[in-house]
Amino acid sequence: MTQPLPALSVALLEDDEALRERVLAPELKTYGFDVCTAGRPAELDAILASAAVDVVVLDVGLPDEDGFSIVRRLRGTPSLGLVLLTARDENTDRVRGLEDGADAYLAKPVALPVLAATIRSVARRLASGPSTSAASVGADWTFHDGGWVLRSPDGTSVALTAHERCVLELLHERRGLAVERDALIAALSDGSGDFDPHRLEMTIHRLRTKVSRANAGTLPVRAVRARGYVMLPPDAPANGRR
Repeated sequence: MTQPLPALSVALLEDDEALRERVLAPELKTYGFDVCTAGRPAELDAILASAAVDVVVLDVGLPDEDGFSIVRRLRGTPSLGLVLLTARDENTDRVRGLEDGADAYLAKPVALPVLAATIRSVARRLASGPSTSAASVGADWTFHDGGWVLRSPDGTSVALTAHERCVLELLHERRGLAVERDALIAALSDGSGDFDPHRLEMTIHRLRTKVSRANAGTLPVRAVRARGYVMLPPDAPANGRR
């Protein structure tokens, strides 16, 4: 007999107790999630230290430490999804949250079906990584830790977010061939019609910036004019359009 899949474990960090305990947590439980709640960053840290969590949903405006800072702290944690939930709906905040490593950014008030669908979407991406512990990426770059770490030819490791890993996986599958921009956007959007296509460029830019700051060399990904992006094969020259 087939065993039911375990419920996704969600840690909810929200300092508004009424919103957290009377609205968000109970409603998320009706969608089948196993929900742990926290009102302060230290409480979230305690949950993560003692339990296996699939996705963290957190507010930006928090006591002691803001959500952006928490995302930066947690973004390198393998298999942990990060969803920012905030009253701030400015594009600058949205870009900042995504560049800091959040997998999704939702503005409050958010419809619970949208939040639940976002959590499941992030979790699906987390679960769809390479099955090998060290898969070749291109030009001697490799995936490690289930695809959550990119390692350069000189051994420097760079932690990946779900979106970054998704892009690299698709480029790696078609290494040496141009991948159409629409195909990359479709992979990132997971079929959602409201995906901002500019997030593809932000994801590529963030990857290059992270690799550069880590002194890991030059990411073997190039733009192809009017088409999309290509991951260079190991024997390709290092120069070319970025």
